[in-house]
Amino acid sequence: MRLEQLQAFLAIADTGSFQQAARQCGVTQSTISRQIQALEADLGLELFHRTSHAKLTLGGERLLPRVRKICQEWQVATQEIADLMAGKQPELCIAAIHSMCGSYLPPVLQKFCHDYPQVQLRVTSLGSDRALKVLKDGLVDLAIVMNNRFLTTAREMVVEVLYEEPIEVLTAVNHPLAQYDRIPWSELVRYPQVVFKDGYGMQRLVQDKFERLEATLQAALEVNTLDAFRGVVRQGELIALLPTSALVEARQDPTLTIRPLANSIGMSDNANFTRRVVMVTTQDRLQIPPIKHFWELVLKNIPPQSEEQRSAS
Repeated sequence: MRLEQLQAFLAIADTGSFQQAARQCGVTQSTISRQIQALEADLGLELFHRTSHAKLTLGGERLLPRVRKICQEWQVATQEIADLMAGKQPELCIAAIHSMCGSYLPPVLQKFCHDYPQVQLRVTSLGSDRALKVLKDGLVDLAIVMNNRFLTTAREMVVEVLYEEPIEVLTAVNHPLAQYDRIPWSELVRYPQVVFKDGYGMQRLVQDKFERLEATLQAALEVNTLDAFRGVVRQGELIALLPTSALVEARQDPTLTIRPLANSIGMSDNANFTRRVVMVTTQDRLQIPPIKHFWELVLKNIPPQSEEQRSAS
């Protein structure tokens, strides 16, 4: 049973004529006749009385409302697909890490809303692992996260590196570590920290770093918002390891201090401590105009360029 056979059956039932149905479907009358014969062969009964006027048989009358519903559903489905490919989707859902939502992303969101005012933009702030999970489950269209190669290696995934940024130390202004221009790892490991909860890429990155240093991470408190990090560290005892983009507001706070990390002689791992931020979607989504446009806006604007970079480009 084929869709064109059902469409031919519906056209004959509506017009009462094989000839008019052929004209309506844009095919020859012999083609219409073959389609109906094939449909009748599949069903095992005749659908029309072959008279001067094509009248439905009892079986044809029973079939008609079902076929009409199938053809209507197909028409709705094809229109929805056409609208999707034309960029007429009702919403665009983005999942992004907290630091991105509070720093680099807002100008991109404003540009997209200006370019696609008919698309409702929905942005959810999530940890990297959770953001990739909801992308995989089809709950969001695109994710901007800390890279996790174990979650982005599926064949349908498209991954674009946006930038790599250093991890720095956030302390209270009167904390002992604030005296250093660059904080040695040998001193850092002595102090308790406030860290991200499980499921956040930064939590895993910090824990892995301490394991490579053969040091113990004193995770005294777990939080999941940048406001909470600043509020807790401001109290004076705890410190935090955070990426540069998560420290934009902290740099304006006179009660807080931000220091880079030093390479520590004698430690087992002296490599720079950084994180990589990537943008992820699926190949099929990247064919949809609003999603593709958002992708291109991010590539063009994140990370923000300096005046010198803009002039050079």
